[in-house]
Amino acid sequence: MEPVLRTEIPGVPAPRRGKVRDIYDLADRLLIVATDRVSAFDVILPDGITDKGKILNRISLFWFRQMEDIVENHIISSNVEEFPSPFTNYRDMLEGRSILARKASVLPVECIVRGYLSGSGWKSYQAEGMVCGITLPAGLKESSKLPEPIFTPSTKAEEGHDINISFEETKNILGEKNAEKVKELALRVYDKASSIAEKKGIIIADTKMEFGVIDNKIILVDELLTPDSSRFWSKANYREGVAQDSFDKQIIRDYLISTGWDMKSPAPHLPPEIIAKASARYKEIFRILTA
Repeated sequence: MEPVLRTEIPGVPAPRRGKVRDIYDLADRLLIVATDRVSAFDVILPDGITDKGKILNRISLFWFRQMEDIVENHIISSNVEEFPSPFTNYRDMLEGRSILARKASVLPVECIVRGYLSGSGWKSYQAEGMVCGITLPAGLKESSKLPEPIFTPSTKAEEGHDINISFEETKNILGEKNAEKVKELALRVYDKASSIAEKKGIIIADTKMEFGVIDNKIILVDELLTPDSSRFWSKANYREGVAQDSFDKQIIRDYLISTGWDMKSPAPHLPPEIIAKASARYKEIFRILTA
């Protein structure tokens, strides 16, 4: 089966296309389709991973349900039969990879929670001893567990890399009340998700989530705790002081680096064996988390 890289619905205006999702604007609602597109270093690759979108969609649905006692989300339905016409006529394309969602006013900040020191957080700590303005204890190593999870927001960039910001800057962007609320909610979501995942042998090193506002109420939107928005590590294989093997597209990133690619579009094609390995990683974390 070929990967779904784009969706087109005859008679419906073309969707807004993100790195992974096609978003159809239905006035007061959105029809969001998780395609099989893959991005790396902020560039969409020419090859996709079959069923990746379905895996991301189903993992998000799993976590949204888990968090309903903490915060509402934007989902109306994931059942294609309940979608408006003409989307119900395209069940084969949409089944398992799409949701009908409430339209929210999305807050312009990525809400990141880190429980472990990795990625840009590790680089920042090495340079400054802090992450997003939060001073951390001396002597931490790569992949060290933090004394407690920290809220490290970033700006939302339409193109290129997001930029880490301090909580004071977040309050300037969102207002103090909204900033405090999303911080509280993000930390609570991370805490509950970490507890669930650890019982299944998975460490959530960090994760990114988005919030929106409907009728003056803050809700979760977009995706939640997927391999594209989170670092999942094996608890059994975890070792402080070194980079961890993540359940994500790191296999693809490593291959692209090995080619000498300049990280600019167009990206090179991926060999079938790299696609197969990445697909296996997505399927493995889906099985572990949702079994």
